[in-house]
Amino acid sequence: MLVRLLTGDDPEQAAASRVVFADGPVWIAKTVMLEAERVLRSAYGFERGPVREAFTGLPGLSNVQVEDAATVARALELMRHGVDFSDALHWNSRPAGVSFVSFDKEFVRRAKRAGAKGVSATPTRFSQ
Repeated sequence: MLVRLLTGDDPEQAAASRVVFADGPVWIAKTVMLEAERVLRSAYGFERGPVREAFTGLPGLSNVQVEDAATVARALELMRHGVDFSDALHWNSRPAGVSFVSFDKEFVRRAKRAGAKGVSATPTRFSQ
């Protein structure tokens, strides 16, 4: 429904989505946002900025509730710094005080540049 609302690619489903979002209340799971972001970028060719802007506006709608809105907001903020939404959402969903280790060195570099704490790259060599 979120993808149809933002793309309008199927007129009937887009119209139904607009009605649902206008009449509310609407609850959006963060996993739905994760999937919608992937679809919008990979299948529809949306750039990171417009997706972030659209998603940032959702919690501001009086009838829309986003699951774990603070975590989603922090993930959207990291997108400003070039961090993929999925990586940012995974990192921000970890329990407090838990480190986040990734093989994705580009994610780690961008996250650290954005001020993220508790994220590190997996060592390339392990002691045995």
